[in-house]
Amino acid sequence: MGMHVIVGAGQVGAHLAERLTTRGHDVIVVSRSGSGPDGTERVAADVADRARLVAIARGADAIYNCVNPKLHRWAQDWPPMAASFLGAAEQTGAVLVTLGCLYGYGPVDRPMTEDLPLAATGTKGRVRAKMWQDALAAHQAGRVRATELRGSDYYGPGSSDQAYIGDVRFVKPLLAGERVTYLSDPSVPHAWTYLPDVAEALAIAGTDARAWGRPWHIPTGPAVSTREVAERLCALAGAPAPRIRTLPRPLFTAMGTISPLLRELRETRYQFDNPYVLDSTAFETTFGMAPTPLDTALKSIIAAS
Repeated sequence: MGMHVIVGAGQVGAHLAERLTTRGHDVIVVSRSGSGPDGTERVAADVADRARLVAIARGADAIYNCVNPKLHRWAQDWPPMAASFLGAAEQTGAVLVTLGCLYGYGPVDRPMTEDLPLAATGTKGRVRAKMWQDALAAHQAGRVRATELRGSDYYGPGSSDQAYIGDVRFVKPLLAGERVTYLSDPSVPHAWTYLPDVAEALAIAGTDARAWGRPWHIPTGPAVSTREVAERLCALAGAPAPRIRTLPRPLFTAMGTISPLLRELRETRYQFDNPYVLDSTAFETTFGMAPTPLDTALKSIIAAS
């Protein structure tokens, strides 16, 4: 068994730690607060401190970047952290597994595959694109072993309060018969990536050399509308039929003047105004992993609520 360092103790890091410890690996979870799940070694550290990260990861088989700075801080926070991750991987020899996102592609009008150019014009997309380009260049130069996994918007047990169809703003209100507010048209098909599938894919990528040297899309089911997710959730739980209110675009824009989160979401609003479809065939066929069916995932979410 190996030693694995997970940086980030949030909605993904916790699931990943559980996966790796269950398989007998030694797991260190690094966060600013020193929090983390039971069964792991928990360390408080600033990931931008390269020397500190190197010391923590000495002897590790893999380092997992599961950090998620606040959206309005990406341009400031990501560059020093990304440099620290890359430097630590180079100095320790650990595989660098980065949890990426789809922002780097920018607006698209077709199902997303890994060969799409990183053509984003927005700040957040350009930041994430450069992170991968730097990691790939280091990999190709033989300085590190690196891979990046990209998923769509997350849902699942333990999802954060920022998740569009997460526990706080979507699941619990609907199960209680309350109306929920959605930022765009809830009838538009959208790809949703299940959190336990994110953790499983990351665990595979950190332990299978076939994953290194390229990006992958995390196994994700067919795109379905938010309304359809809500209807299936409520039907499976025996809850009242869902009531979804769309936030008017002028109000969405106006609220961005006082909310840093909503202001940043203007840049990625295109993901919800048009069908947003993710093709994860490459990972599924290479590693034999299929996405969790929607109903199965929703039943797990209901059980955990």
